[in-house]
Amino acid sequence: MLTIGELASYAGVTVRAVRHYHAKGLLPEPERDHSGYRRYDADAVVELIRIRTLAEAGVPLARVRELLQADEEEFAAVVADIDERLRAEIRQRQRHRERIARLAAGDSLALPPQVVEILDRLRELGVDERIVRVERDGWIPLAAHAPEQVPEWTARKQEQLADPQLIGFYLVLGQALDRTDDDPRLAELADQLAAYITQIADEQGEDYLDAADIEPPFAKLMDALAFGTAPSARRLIELLEQRGWTGWTRLKRADPARRWPEHGRQDDSAAQRSRCER
Repeated sequence: MLTIGELASYAGVTVRAVRHYHAKGLLPEPERDHSGYRRYDADAVVELIRIRTLAEAGVPLARVRELLQADEEEFAAVVADIDERLRAEIRQRQRHRERIARLAAGDSLALPPQVVEILDRLRELGVDERIVRVERDGWIPLAAHAPEQVPEWTARKQEQLADPQLIGFYLVLGQALDRTDDDPRLAELADQLAAYITQIADEQGEDYLDAADIEPPFAKLMDALAFGTAPSARRLIELLEQRGWTGWTRLKRADPARRWPEHGRQDDSAAQRSRCER
């Protein structure tokens, strides 16, 4: 015969749990011996293990009472149902683990492999991580909104990344991220960028530069991401418009009426250099 402590130990529960099952009417309380202690037999161990197993499987205690009184066929059916539910939970938890693994992988969480390759390529080329983040955050809504267009967009991007001039621009832009709006080097960067854009437009056509298949709301969102990461980008766009090009995500020729005259652009750069020298 076993004491309550020995019973709890053999069944893998606490003494408190045994008393709780007594209170719920799941495990009958034995009579006390002449010393005033409860004594349990082997059947109590088996019954307590059955209670514990059902409870740990998530079966409500009220349901456990019914199952303990059920015949073998009904009990087996319920156990099979519990087993299937546990299998479903395991599958769900496995999916959660896969999502966590993707989260740990960084960019691949919400982006297709073609985009991840582009981001990795930018990093290999030494592009500032802040610019890479802007690229990444811009691709996320695009890939979610129009996944069927991702192959076309990424192919065009890969083609552009093969151009050393564009990579040079990325690298210079990275150096400009921490500059103030009145830094004359921003005007110099705008000159370089305008020259590059004009050359590409002449050689490839303006459609090559203008992502016309990106809807205006998404273009605006991507511009906002760029401005948030690199505030100097907003000033750079203003300078670029003075040089004949407007936009960021959707790049196109500026309205001639809004452009500064050539001498005004030069005066602007000269004035900024003068302020810097002072």
